[in-house]
Amino acid sequence: MAGIWLIPFFPLASAILLLLSAGRMPRQLAALLGAGSVGLAAICVTLLASAFLADGEVRQITLWNWLTVGEFTPRIAFYIDGLAVVMMSVITGVGFLIHLYSIEFMWEDESICRYFAYMNLFVAAMLLLVMADNLLLLYLGWEGVGVCSYLLVGFWYRDPANGAAARK
Repeated sequence: MAGIWLIPFFPLASAILLLLSAGRMPRQLAALLGAGSVGLAAICVTLLASAFLADGEVRQITLWNWLTVGEFTPRIAFYIDGLAVVMMSVITGVGFLIHLYSIEFMWEDESICRYFAYMNLFVAAMLLLVMADNLLLLYLGWEGVGVCSYLLVGFWYRDPANGAAARK
């Protein structure tokens, strides 16, 4: 459980690297980072699921406290129970399959780095949403999913119909 933070970290770090490359990364590396990071997260979730099935213990893992004001201490913390494990398995498992399909589908697109960055940011936000221990962290995940949905709907923004769909 000590490495649980790696599950959302792999897709998030990959998204940051892909965005910072500004499209200058080779297609092979973009595809490897895109699908590979979600695959690594799926492996971590599989290990977490097997550990959870072995003991069935609900865990609250606090990474750090944001601040302390009197009795109020919002935390960056994860809550892992059976439902969270199932949802994390679905997010990373189906997400990995979508990434694998996307490699071939997006191979000729000039913006493959941007696409995988958006997809990985979407996976990281969904993981944050289902792993959150408090409403503040859940809200960050929820808003991240919303932003990524907007970015993915309007991915081919040069087509006026796609741009209009993203603004709706």
